[in-house]
Amino acid sequence: MAQPPIIIKRKARHSAHHGGAWKVAYADFVTAMMALFIVLWLMSSSDPVRRAVAGYFSDPRGRSADTGTDRSGAADNLPVTRENITQLKDRLENSIRKMNSLKSISNQVEMTVTPEGLRIDLLESKNGTFFESGSSQLNANGVELLKLLAAQLGKIPNLISIEGHTDSKPFSATSGYSNWELSTDRANAARRLMQGEGLRQNQVSQVRGYADQKLRLPQHPLDPSNRRISLIVQYLDSGPLTSPASPVALK
Repeated sequence: MAQPPIIIKRKARHSAHHGGAWKVAYADFVTAMMALFIVLWLMSSSDPVRRAVAGYFSDPRGRSADTGTDRSGAADNLPVTRENITQLKDRLENSIRKMNSLKSISNQVEMTVTPEGLRIDLLESKNGTFFESGSSQLNANGVELLKLLAAQLGKIPNLISIEGHTDSKPFSATSGYSNWELSTDRANAARRLMQGEGLRQNQVSQVRGYADQKLRLPQHPLDPSNRRISLIVQYLDSGPLTSPASPVALK
């Protein structure tokens, strides 16, 4: 007698239609969109923000100071604000004192906290301290000091402005070259050297030559200390202005 046929009924599965593969694709899409938005946000952000983000990804455990370098560097890369401006001043003064070749001229460097930022004045002496007399040519002292300052200031995101000043003695040249040109040329000479030794190309915001219009010692217009280069480390924050401190020469 013939066996009755065995009928096996299979339940239809809808894994192809209702499975989880689409979730993986959707997650990849969302991740890609998030990455795109982060890139667009970073492109429109300021330099300090970009450095802070780069520092986090360089050391996500938080042992870094802004740019991912070890915190033992005393947070050299942090923006200079009114709250920490004295830390930069102290660090620069200490760096100059440690340079044996600069000890003899350390009293020709003045650092002053002003409403504009940290002002660093390189004061000339009678025989010339940082520039050849009557010239925009830096001497050995000027080159060494500006290299040191460029290496330090190039680590921070703050902008730098550079000023040139002269005394009131008329320039002796008969070619039309005057204290205006000399003050501007000296400021530009400082800029060129510092940009080649650590300052970023976009870090210098202004180069200004004032001739003898902003004398350091107005009561002594021919005093050689009126001839100077001034570097101003500008604040990044927009807090209330503080009263300028009186200049104190390095000892």
